[in-house]
Amino acid sequence: MSSFEEIFQDVLVGNADYAREFHDSALTGTARKGIAVVTCIDSRIDPLALMGMSAGDVKILRNAGARVTEDVLRTLVLASHLLGVSRVLVLPHTDCRMASAEEPEVHAEILRVSGIDSRGIEIRTVTDQLAALQTDVTRVRSFPLLARDVEVAGAIFDVHTGILMPQEV
Repeated sequence: MSSFEEIFQDVLVGNADYAREFHDSALTGTARKGIAVVTCIDSRIDPLALMGMSAGDVKILRNAGARVTEDVLRTLVLASHLLGVSRVLVLPHTDCRMASAEEPEVHAEILRVSGIDSRGIEIRTVTDQLAALQTDVTRVRSFPLLARDVEVAGAIFDVHTGILMPQEV
């Protein structure tokens, strides 16, 4: 079996460079701007940059498709009560792989490329991105364990233009 150092050598080199210039920011664990953003794992998305924010301003929750899952709700409960979050932005994006196929097609592709049957998990593909966004925003708004004053909104990020498109949901 390969060692951590072998598998993640690029990470360790990058971290060494980072640590040489690192200065403790004295930030706390709270979201300075009171925002939590639920967005996709897509590496084209830089959540802090696209909102004009900095480290310490925002809590970032990422998963494939920017879906509001049980774990996202669990995290938002903690963030809204203990970490200064008073606003939640659900932020899917254009050109998302989760919006490009139906669930059975994604499972079939995983089987084709890896030989692994993934049908035991829910992929949460999105055939109608606006409908999914509406569902996810409603799910957060109606979740009874969140702090009462939390404001929730939805927007779609265009990965080709960099524009954030607010959605009435």
